[in-house]
Amino acid sequence: MMKYYGVNGLTLTVLLLSFLPACRNAGAAHRESTAGSDWPVYGGNPAGNRYSSLQQIDTGNANRLVPAWVYDTGENNTAENNEGGDIQCQPIVIDGILYGTTPSMKLFAVDAATGKERWKFDPFSGMGKQKGRHPLRGVTWWQDGDDRRILYGAGSMLYAVNAENGQLVDSFGDHGKTDLHQGIGDEQSLGHPVNNLGIRLTTPGIIYRDLIITGSSMSESGDAPPGYIRAFSARTGKLAWTFHTIPLPGEYGYDTWPDSAYRYMGGANCWAGMVLDEKRGIVYAGTGSPTNDFYGGDRKGQNLFANCILALDAKTGKRIWHYQTIHHDLWDRDIPCQPNLVTVRHHGKLIEAVAQATKDGLIFLLDRDSGKPLFDVQEKPVPVSPALPGESPWPTQPLPDRPAPFSLQELTASEITTRTKEGNTYVLDRYLTSMYGSKFMPPSQQGSLYFGMGGGAEWGGNAADPRGILYVNGNNMLWDIRMRVTKEENGHTSSHGQLLFQASCMGCHGGIDRHAGGQPGHADIPSLSEAGSRLNREAIQAVLLNGRGRMPSFRQLAGADRNAIMDYILHTEPPVKINKIKTAIPVATPVKPKKTIPGFPYVAPFVNNGLHQFRDPGNYPAVKPPWGTLNAIDLNTGDYRWTVPLGYYPALNGMPATGTENHGGPVVTAGGLLFIAATYDMHLRAFNSRNGQVLWQYLLPAGGFATPVTYMVNGIQYVAIAAGGGRYSLKNGGKYVAFCLRERKP
Repeated sequence: MMKYYGVNGLTLTVLLLSFLPACRNAGAAHRESTAGSDWPVYGGNPAGNRYSSLQQIDTGNANRLVPAWVYDTGENNTAENNEGGDIQCQPIVIDGILYGTTPSMKLFAVDAATGKERWKFDPFSGMGKQKGRHPLRGVTWWQDGDDRRILYGAGSMLYAVNAENGQLVDSFGDHGKTDLHQGIGDEQSLGHPVNNLGIRLTTPGIIYRDLIITGSSMSESGDAPPGYIRAFSARTGKLAWTFHTIPLPGEYGYDTWPDSAYRYMGGANCWAGMVLDEKRGIVYAGTGSPTNDFYGGDRKGQNLFANCILALDAKTGKRIWHYQTIHHDLWDRDIPCQPNLVTVRHHGKLIEAVAQATKDGLIFLLDRDSGKPLFDVQEKPVPVSPALPGESPWPTQPLPDRPAPFSLQELTASEITTRTKEGNTYVLDRYLTSMYGSKFMPPSQQGSLYFGMGGGAEWGGNAADPRGILYVNGNNMLWDIRMRVTKEENGHTSSHGQLLFQASCMGCHGGIDRHAGGQPGHADIPSLSEAGSRLNREAIQAVLLNGRGRMPSFRQLAGADRNAIMDYILHTEPPVKINKIKTAIPVATPVKPKKTIPGFPYVAPFVNNGLHQFRDPGNYPAVKPPWGTLNAIDLNTGDYRWTVPLGYYPALNGMPATGTENHGGPVVTAGGLLFIAATYDMHLRAFNSRNGQVLWQYLLPAGGFATPVTYMVNGIQYVAIAAGGGRYSLKNGGKYVAFCLRERKP
């Protein structure tokens, strides 16, 4: 028996197989040969457009969608099994087989028509409890004749798995895996070892001929390696080329950083995925901010190629052009999702373009060959003061004239929540006692309330149809950033554990002496001020080793360093003077130019109070709705076709059209439909792509914080999504759910 959850929250118990005869054309004896029947690439196609030409399911019959099968990964975060939750994977479908990943990063293959498992691969087999974990958003397919491989990252390794049987491909790398530390430098060139640095592949690479081209994800603190883009041989696992996103001496862009910045700065990485123009042989990628996210005093300059849209020669890695969306980023405004390759009619001509959505709700539309904007972009003056000591904010930032932003830009008193009188008073008080105005205000110790650090756009990506319409889901969430001096408030010099905590942990969790800024909590990133009352030393050690939820593994740290961090968190280590790294800089004292480069791991003199989302006392967003939206934007003109709220909070019965924070992207089809989950209310929805009307919705067994897929097997079109939950304090899950049409009864 299988349990399903109906549109109105009713629980239905049915036999799984009873759905299959009811599906349209289910009795077909062979797989129908239909163009676009597979979903072969993360993003649907190399252009990343999340578009399907299938149209069996359309606006006239979407309300007849029913569950076809459920695949249970067995990782549902029960008391006996703490592996479930937060599946961000958009699976791929090739020749009737669906390939995806579980919450604990296992790779699996199931029959795409029935959900029956064919095989499962565990990258950590034989390691016992010594496992790492991090988000996985998909896998990559490579084929040469009968040699069919799945390439995907787990921990710091890139694995090649035989697609037929789930076994490692022995000829690839070191018996089936290759180290992702390759190509980021060595101790001789960087001045410190690299093999112990945290690096992982959260978003799958893209295939160009026999190369797999990848970005990477890493810490956003001072222990991050540089985020170089690299290509590996899909056959052998050997490194083919490297593009230095933090340039080396003599390379273009080196003068936009201080000398030798590549030795102590990290990040500037493509963590959100890339797309490929196969005809041109060009790969397009977006990069993130450099470390540290909110202080750049030791990286003065424009900081190329951080926060850039890049066009690289896919064969060699040579830069063709770049376009920087944020200069000298001080606000963690990474490019958060794949670009979209689109064709638009501009001034009467068809132009092949690249569209990039950003965390702060902007869309840059650029010519694919030159990188020139199709709509005017203004370099507008922005505030440069008051800035933290040593900081040199960039004086202008690029703002496109069209399209208009799809998310809120700057907080004003008129946008503060009025949901309750208490909430309005609470938020208004914080607003009036903080810095406010431009979204480009430099971070300060007084603190500022910003939009655009958790999206705007997010990693689920955007969909685009052949008409040049871009579909993007956006967030209007407020973030509270207050900078603090990296030293003990009692004046003691930092201990070794504190230095490590500041370099590796503080950017997300804030200091251990406060509760996430004293505001309603951000449940996904808890305060550590009372960690010892919730977790014992063994449990903290397990989290550091294996990761949990959004937190990655810190296995790269030496055992003594992990122990030092635990001592600091648990208040069992007295402050000890450390002379190797200077961390305490008085607020009022100007920072003198350094004669030597900073050490590694880099410890900034100022760090933020943690990734803290600002909410009202009821734990709802601090601004007026809509808190999440779905938008259709005509890239031919820069105009909006429609905008609707996305999702709702079930507890707010009197506010049904609020929208919610959303993580996961849309899929659009030739049948006139757009499918997306992503919301707090845990529904998968089908929208009419012409007008934004909801035509169907279904309550998933857990939140669908991933992007769905659609495909056809044996003449039947399916829609499938991972339901892993695990965000917004919601329950965890570990299932994939597929839907098809119920045959209309006579």
